[in-house]
Amino acid sequence: MASAKNQSAQATARRAKLEEARRKERARERRVRIITISASVAVVASLVAGGGYLMARANEQEKAEEQAKTSPVTGERSWDKLTQEHVATPVNYPMTPPVGGDHNQVWMNCNADVYTKEIQKENAVHSLEHGAVWVTYNDKASDADVKALTKRVESTPYSFMSPVADQKDPLMLSAWGKQVTVKSASDERVAQFFTKYVQGAQTPEPGAACTGGLGA
Repeated sequence: MASAKNQSAQATARRAKLEEARRKERARERRVRIITISASVAVVASLVAGGGYLMARANEQEKAEEQAKTSPVTGERSWDKLTQEHVATPVNYPMTPPVGGDHNQVWMNCNADVYTKEIQKENAVHSLEHGAVWVTYNDKASDADVKALTKRVESTPYSFMSPVADQKDPLMLSAWGKQVTVKSASDERVAQFFTKYVQGAQTPEPGAACTGGLGA
């Protein structure tokens, strides 16, 4: 009889332990679910907030670019009714660097190309016709400005850069029919000029190649 009672007591104790273990497991699973749900909610909230922030930033950038394209560039000079004939002889341009006019039938490569020596102006003008921005400098430009503008050109398709010894100002930017002198590489007009005129509305032949022409 005693043995039966002991067995019954032991079985009861085992059931109690098992039930307690199951209770603890259920409690642990509830905690895990709560933590998982809370983390998921936090992640979703973060993504929503982050997405809203990124969208706001994108909208701000789009507005800034649109403003840069529609606002005049301070100090900019413009020329209209520029001729576009292909010639095989040197051209006497009325401005230096030239911003348009008759030009060589072969363009200078302008796919983020940086030239460390002077290039033929007749070839460079053809690149402007394709919608490129031409960055030029003379020996009065600082090494720091030349380096910074080189970095910008190297990261911008439809732009190219070269020295022009006889230009009147140290740093100049040119597009087809457009030109501006800037004070330094950090001049805010540099970014605006690139935004406005790289494949801009002034381009006579938008989408024309900037590769496959004349290289260094």
